[in-house]
Amino acid sequence: MRQFISGNLNYSSWSIRPLLVARKVGLPVEEIIVPLDFPETSAKLKAISPTAKVPLLIWDGVEIWESLAIAEFIAEWAPPGAVWPEASEARAIARAVSSEMHAGFFAIRNSCSMDIRARRPAPEMTSALEADVMRLQAMWSGLRAKYGKGGPFLFGSWSAADAFFTPVVTRFRTYGLPLTGAAAEYAAAVLDDPVFRTLEEQAKQEPWWIEYGPDGRSSGMLTPPAAT
Repeated sequence: MRQFISGNLNYSSWSIRPLLVARKVGLPVEEIIVPLDFPETSAKLKAISPTAKVPLLIWDGVEIWESLAIAEFIAEWAPPGAVWPEASEARAIARAVSSEMHAGFFAIRNSCSMDIRARRPAPEMTSALEADVMRLQAMWSGLRAKYGKGGPFLFGSWSAADAFFTPVVTRFRTYGLPLTGAAAEYAAAVLDDPVFRTLEEQAKQEPWWIEYGPDGRSSGMLTPPAAT
């Protein structure tokens, strides 16, 4: 059995990171979505995942339940250079910035929940959020200048680093956060990538919604348009 279990494509940033990697290299898996934040969600995930969380890659009896680990598994399956840059220095830096994303940027995550299909007012620009925005602006611009000569992505050609930053790029668009120069050009390239655009269209068609309020998250089903 080979399956990739994810949450809603529109909301589950940790799911779409390794899913983009899987789709980029053509990993032969069945994709299954478990909608998040419904009463039955926890029971469904407990039945299939050792952590009761998404994402989860099931590959011939092996369960891999963490985004970076899934990306590394796919990198070993795929040809060299398909997931991480081939040059050793660029590959090390790509892993470093992906790990930085994996472990940090809490202000932008907390203030700007991922919602690919929405457009929302910008949140209050706290000092913590400003620091995250400035770090991303400087990081993306710096990586493009040093490693990005061969294409529009952080290391020229697309890599897993771009997958890990894709949900952040969507937050900049959703909330109208500022980007300039090479960082803005990079964000535009991510949003124009054909694999992401396919995922975006799928996210728009999902029938579920999640809202974030002072009492936590709530969810439901979108009301289909009335027949005419």
